[in-house]
Amino acid sequence: MGFLHRHWLVILTGLVTGAAAVVLSVLGNPANMGFCIACFERDIAGALMLQTTGPQYFRPEIVGIVLGAMLMAMIKKEWKPQGGSSPFTRFLLGMIVMIGALVFLGCPLRMVIRIGGGDVNALIGLLGFVVGIVIGTLPLRFGFSLNRAYKQNKTEGLMFPIILVILFILSLVVKLFAVSEKGPGSMQAPFYAAILIAIVVGALCQRSRLCMAGGVRDAVMFKDFHLIYGFIAVIVAVVIGNLIRGTFKFGMEGQPIAHTEWLYNFLGMVVVGWGSVLLGGCPLRQLVLAGEGNSDSAITVFGFIAGAAVSHNFGLASSGTGIGPGPVLWVLIAGFVFLAAISVFNSKRRA
Repeated sequence: MGFLHRHWLVILTGLVTGAAAVVLSVLGNPANMGFCIACFERDIAGALMLQTTGPQYFRPEIVGIVLGAMLMAMIKKEWKPQGGSSPFTRFLLGMIVMIGALVFLGCPLRMVIRIGGGDVNALIGLLGFVVGIVIGTLPLRFGFSLNRAYKQNKTEGLMFPIILVILFILSLVVKLFAVSEKGPGSMQAPFYAAILIAIVVGALCQRSRLCMAGGVRDAVMFKDFHLIYGFIAVIVAVVIGNLIRGTFKFGMEGQPIAHTEWLYNFLGMVVVGWGSVLLGGCPLRQLVLAGEGNSDSAITVFGFIAGAAVSHNFGLASSGTGIGPGPVLWVLIAGFVFLAAISVFNSKRRA
């Protein structure tokens, strides 16, 4: 009884998020990609014509998560506009994390959704993600900080959700943005279902503090597995959904929107794990924090979108056939150097 009393909310959030991913795929989103923060922000970058070689669609799920988190934070009186904590560094970290995610082909949320579909490539990604988080906890032990955030006015806290809503309405009313005619960008759940489901997920994530990176970080540093249970619940829900649908497929080959280049799956998620720890949360958590009024997280989201544009414009993003044609390895190495520099120079006590 004590276990459920403490963990029921994060487990419920994981089950609902996993079920939502399955339902959104049934309704039209790509297989094993009912929810993917990185992929959907990449699609938005395409819709805004920041990149023209990848999927293009203004994903309502991103808007819904932010709105759900904002509404729940306001109801619970936790909506607190704040920012000013190394915003440019956060923007660059967001870019690096997105580049790593698109090498792997998914954020941490999609990683566990892929695991729930039987994708062994995602297990390799999980190993890289854990290694990256373990590396990221080292500077935390030496007092790493991106400095404090400061209280801001309500306008600053509302700006990001308002911009998202306006752009989303424009995408529906005047067809202002690009939309893919084939490929993952053309695979879309009905917008009203997508945004409503995402609002529920965003609200639950705000209450439970679900975060893929935070779960592993807390387990490593404090032996606290609370958020890990939400992580596991997502996988359980997706496995059940795929078994019911007959779409569960265990193996590496022939997985939806995935490649088998294991080294790059591993390295891409090392970058994501390390960068997410430095940012204080995974891409999903950054959306929720932006909904709570955190302008630093909003800037990080813009960094994700910019990183997606860079990935596709410079041939760094992977596809189902393998890694991109650009200098992927060199960029990942540069990413590691950048993460190491940020880790060292923002630690109060040098190793």
